[in-house]
Amino acid sequence: MRELPGAWLQKACRLLVLFCLLHLLAVLFYYLAGSALLGRPPAADKEGGLATRPSARAAHSPPGDNASRECPQTSPWLVGPLHVEFSQPVNLQNVEKDNPEVRDGGHYTPKDCKALQKVAVIIPFRNRDEHLKYWLYYLHPILQRQQLDYGIYVINQGGEETFNRAKLLNIGFTEALKEYDYDCFVFSDVDLIPMDDRNIYKCYSQPRHLSVSMDKFNFRLPYNQYFGGVSALSKEQFQKINGFPNNYWGWGGEDDDIYNRLVFKGMGISRPDATIGKCRMIRHSRDHKNEPNPQRFNKIAHTKETMMSDGLNTLTYTVVKTEKFPLYTKITVDIGSPKS
Repeated sequence: MRELPGAWLQKACRLLVLFCLLHLLAVLFYYLAGSALLGRPPAADKEGGLATRPSARAAHSPPGDNASRECPQTSPWLVGPLHVEFSQPVNLQNVEKDNPEVRDGGHYTPKDCKALQKVAVIIPFRNRDEHLKYWLYYLHPILQRQQLDYGIYVINQGGEETFNRAKLLNIGFTEALKEYDYDCFVFSDVDLIPMDDRNIYKCYSQPRHLSVSMDKFNFRLPYNQYFGGVSALSKEQFQKINGFPNNYWGWGGEDDDIYNRLVFKGMGISRPDATIGKCRMIRHSRDHKNEPNPQRFNKIAHTKETMMSDGLNTLTYTVVKTEKFPLYTKITVDIGSPKS
């Protein structure tokens, strides 16, 4: 018995509806996958931490013959603008699982090419454990996508004396070189997170200021000489200025002293543009024993006379303890106290 024309039409309509449904599901799948890749807002995971950022894992092919070639000047794994937020807690065990190629002590080397630079990231630190978790959560994937050969050094000031950020950075430079032949040093506050992975944490022909536009300053440079937050200097540039000053105890002044040192040694400041150089600061109250330094303006005024007698060549400290954690190296130091 032959089917009526209406039955054929009904079957065709059903097939068309099924095809449209499958097409819609495919579009939805690729949309969600693309959102994850582009760094859209993370959701909370089952353990209350942040969901995974654009991962570094998928960015690398298996090691082989390509491991002997140099990495390209611009990494092909960069994704551009990133969503950065601090509303959910970070579980460091999850961060470790998400970054399986990071070795103990926070060291990473690209597997598919030879990195163009060996970068030590130095973080001056005291009592900022929650901030450090966010920093590790965001920065490890970024640095891996940037195809850097890098190590993370958290320089922890022991004791209860007034905080001395610049001296801790000098110590980080000195201690990192004892461990590896780094040629570039990125000095980063623990509460600053880049919002674009095209802001490369590496060194340039001139000292590089990386935290160009912070949300704290409405994404504007507060003044042209500003060199605070996150900066990068090559080994040669850092040694040329005799490192950073050791005698700035408390908040403020050392960044301007560093800027003066660079100028007096004939160097300029390199910066990414304001869009790529965006970063977010984790809000917090003023730290105890890090009150504004009342002597900072007088010290800044005398940088030229003091820079070659206050820095790497006069650095004194004692290493109290060195700890190798899965995601970073923590070096606790005794840096003494301010001269009365």
